[in-house]
Amino acid sequence: MNGVPGIEKCFQLMEEYAMLPNIRRHSIVVAQVGLQLVSGLRENQVPGDSIPDESLIIAGALLHDIAKTPCLKDGCDHAKVGAEICHSLGYPEIACIVGEHVLLQGHDPHRYSRGVFSATEIIYYADKRVRHEEIVTLEDRLEYILENYGMEDQVLHRRIRENFYKCLELEEQMFQFLPFSSDQMAERVLDNPLDPLFTFVSDPDRIR
Repeated sequence: MNGVPGIEKCFQLMEEYAMLPNIRRHSIVVAQVGLQLVSGLRENQVPGDSIPDESLIIAGALLHDIAKTPCLKDGCDHAKVGAEICHSLGYPEIACIVGEHVLLQGHDPHRYSRGVFSATEIIYYADKRVRHEEIVTLEDRLEYILENYGMEDQVLHRRIRENFYKCLELEEQMFQFLPFSSDQMAERVLDNPLDPLFTFVSDPDRIR
């Protein structure tokens, strides 16, 4: 796709923006989850024009935390800064994914009921399923986020929970169109490595 960086370019950008190794590994797992969701939608014969392109899923996942390393240092909004970086690089579609991977703006249950999910929604959901490098439930991820980012602020806790309620609704709708359950997500990723991402990251130097 035009305007979407390939896998090798994404890893070059990870180097350029000093992405920490643990964040790289997290991003790879998010990409694997996203690819399994797209593969499952296709396997369940959801209309093709409703399924995001795999190259968009891979790039969006690999770059969703492109600004995480500098923002860990100065406390900036890594989704906002990451979107700005992607816009500056000429990747507007990726910028939209990166900008909404923390807080989803276009929540649309009516569209979900028709089996139509954007790349932004798939990456938003996939990221919520991955704690560090482990595929977990949404409930486990919520507990982790409240503990590590809630800062004992009840208003912030409420906003985090409201965001997760949207994600739970997205999950419920999406898995009606998938040939596996949300509980089988980790097994699905483990048993079905997908090219071209799997082939590329099988080189340990890529994810050091």
